[in-house]
Amino acid sequence: EVSTMFSNSVTNGGKTTLAEKLKNMLPNCDIISQDDFFKPESEVETDERGFKLYDVLDALYMDEMVTSIRNWMKSPTSSHVVTEEPQNTCDDLKNVYILIVEGFLLYNYEPLNELWHRRYFLTLPYEECKRRRSTRVYQPADTPGYFDGHVWPMYLKYKNELEEDARMQVVYLDGTKSQEELLSYVYSDIIQELNKLRE
Repeated sequence: EVSTMFSNSVTNGGKTTLAEKLKNMLPNCDIISQDDFFKPESEVETDERGFKLYDVLDALYMDEMVTSIRNWMKSPTSSHVVTEEPQNTCDDLKNVYILIVEGFLLYNYEPLNELWHRRYFLTLPYEECKRRRSTRVYQPADTPGYFDGHVWPMYLKYKNELEEDARMQVVYLDGTKSQEELLSYVYSDIIQELNKLRE
C-alpha cells in the first residue's frame, strides 16, 4: 500500500524539520522536497522592481517533480527508503510505504491534486516569519525589501486561494508551536489516516 502525505508551509515554517523527523518515525518512509526542483537563477523571472520571482510555480520544474512523485508511487521499494522499521511500528503497517512531499507551493498545482491522501499547512504570523527568514542564508541572497515586496504577499495570496477552494481539505498547523507538539500531532494524525485507508 502506498500513501502520500504532503507538508506545505510558509517560508521557514518548519516543514523540512517536521518531514525529516516523521521519516524517522514512520514505516518505509521517503521524502521528496520541492526545493530540489528550483530552476537556475538565470531562468527565474525578475519583476519591474528587480525582485527575482522565486515564490511562484514558474520558478520550479513542476513537471519533473510530478514525474518523480509518480515514479516513487509506481515503485516505492526501489527508492531509498529506510529498510529498518522504526521500533514503534505496528505489525499491520509494515507493508505500507509512505511518501512525504514537502514544499512551499504545492496545493494549487492541479496535476498534483489527485495524489494527496493528507494535506498539512504550517502557518506563521508575519513578524515571526520575517524574523526566522532573516536568520537564514539564501543563494541568491534576499535583496532589501524582498520579504515584504514578494515573499509575504505571495504567501498570503496562495493561502487565500487555498482557503477559498472548497475542494481543499487542509490541516492547518500553528508553526509557532514546539516541534515536539507538532510532531506528536501530525504523527498521530498520519497513523489514524493510514488505519482508515486500510479499512
